[in-house]
Amino acid sequence: MTREKSIKASSEAAKYIPGGVNSPVRALRAVGETPLFIDHAKGVTITDIDGNSYTDFCLSWGVFIAGHANEHVTQAVGEAIARGTSYGIPTELETALAKRVSQLIPSMEQVRFVNSGTEAVMSAIRLARGYTQRNYILKFDGCYHGHADHLLVAAGSGVATYGRSGSAGVPDDFVRYTLVAPFNDKEAVRELFCQKGSDIAAVIVEPVPANMGVVPEREQFLQFLRDITREYGSLLLFDEVITGFRLTLGGAQQYYGIEPDLTTIGKIVGGGFPAAAFGGRRDIMQLLAPDGPVYQAGTLSGNPVAMTAGLATLEVLSEPGVYDALNAKAERFIHRLQEALAPKGVVINHVGNMFTPYFTGGKSPRNFSDVKQSNLDAFARFWRYMLHNGVYLSPSQFESNFISIQHTEELLEHIVELAKKY
Repeated sequence: MTREKSIKASSEAAKYIPGGVNSPVRALRAVGETPLFIDHAKGVTITDIDGNSYTDFCLSWGVFIAGHANEHVTQAVGEAIARGTSYGIPTELETALAKRVSQLIPSMEQVRFVNSGTEAVMSAIRLARGYTQRNYILKFDGCYHGHADHLLVAAGSGVATYGRSGSAGVPDDFVRYTLVAPFNDKEAVRELFCQKGSDIAAVIVEPVPANMGVVPEREQFLQFLRDITREYGSLLLFDEVITGFRLTLGGAQQYYGIEPDLTTIGKIVGGGFPAAAFGGRRDIMQLLAPDGPVYQAGTLSGNPVAMTAGLATLEVLSEPGVYDALNAKAERFIHRLQEALAPKGVVINHVGNMFTPYFTGGKSPRNFSDVKQSNLDAFARFWRYMLHNGVYLSPSQFESNFISIQHTEELLEHIVELAKKY
């Protein structure tokens, strides 16, 4: 397998783009590789500029649940592009997708489209603060909600802590109203509510954390969050940028049977184009401008190409039995993969069709502190082994992998056999 063209392209890119990439994890430094430069993709196969093909389990970080270049989606998008790509004026496509989202995720009674998950979360938090007239938000160590200043917070020592800036260029004062607790730790959350509950606007959580790898809830932690936010008059904000339409058509909130006050979605809803959304109860959403005092705007928000791609993707996913078949296939594969990797001290955390292999000596992580005990060198060696055998996994121990409707049983079994030989 030669990578000469990708290596040359990486060197050229670094002259004009910081690190040669437009999002840090693509640099592949965590796994000891140089970036892949992709030429094209189809189904579950990505092909780089050197002509190497890889079975893709990253899927543009969860976007392509229907596979790359899905024919139904690409045909619809092609027709949309021919009519014009952006107007800065409303189209009926925005209403159609908003209506469909509300039908599938009933807690999103009204929806506002934006261009990225970061923008969706930033706007939803502003709205939560405007609605409650409170300042503090509570997030969880290891849960990533985009790169807005007030969310780039590293947890300090102790059970729970006030936020401290986790990035250069973000003054500590910018995160003074961001509280942080360990995921799955009810006592830490209750302690913070005892201290600051009357001024906590919202609790924001990935219902399935996927940015520290997949870490499932334990002991009905999500229901606990629903209960305590109601007790204190705070809002519960589900960040479903990744899980929206991933586990079920109704997202993680349908999967777990919990209704948040606000929800953010992204990735899948754009069908491969920059799009995301936030939404929730009508009485909250109506505080947004132009109806209310909470301001939010965006030139390309709701552009017709992204709306078309989202509608077409949801049409594919709405076919009868899609999720039952996908999640059953994923369950079989992950079970077989766990059997293959268990002798190496690997444990696979998964929820539905999302999974992460952890090199933790067989211990399943329950929070970010546990995840950080992973053997990162061992993960990197495994990742490179899979890459050199034509498999592209998400290139970080702290990320999720995804299975699409186009991963076949035969292909998944081939991956298991590769893992056995590692």
